[in-house]
Amino acid sequence: MTTKKTLITLGLALASVIVLPTARADEYDQASKLTFNKSVQIPGHVLPAGTYWFMLANINSRNVVQVFSSDRSTLYATILTIEADRPERTDKTAITFAERGMQPETIVFWFYPGSSAGHHFLYPKAVEQEVARAERRTITVG
Repeated sequence: MTTKKTLITLGLALASVIVLPTARADEYDQASKLTFNKSVQIPGHVLPAGTYWFMLANINSRNVVQVFSSDRSTLYATILTIEADRPERTDKTAITFAERGMQPETIVFWFYPGSSAGHHFLYPKAVEQEVARAERRTITVG
């Protein structure tokens, strides 16, 4: 009986070790499913209202973000970012938009839940100057 309990305990421990890396995968690539009810601008593209996946492109660079369709079958953009810091972490995804008048709202920052380090999206100089002057608002989702 004791051998059976020991084998079950070891089996459960092994199963949790095998499952653990899979559970962390979304955290490491920061995969975030975001839904917008109106068009938003990202560098080089305007995304129509809809659902998208934002995630890090690969494990070697924490400054390249990719945007995929809701089923992850279509890559819409690969975006160069720089690190951004925020003083307080939240347990939700945070997105900061710049409101640029007649233009779609422009995504400036994206922060993964629980992280104080985020991603500042880089735009061409003319757009970056407009974004710097624009009123900003941050929303949390999730």
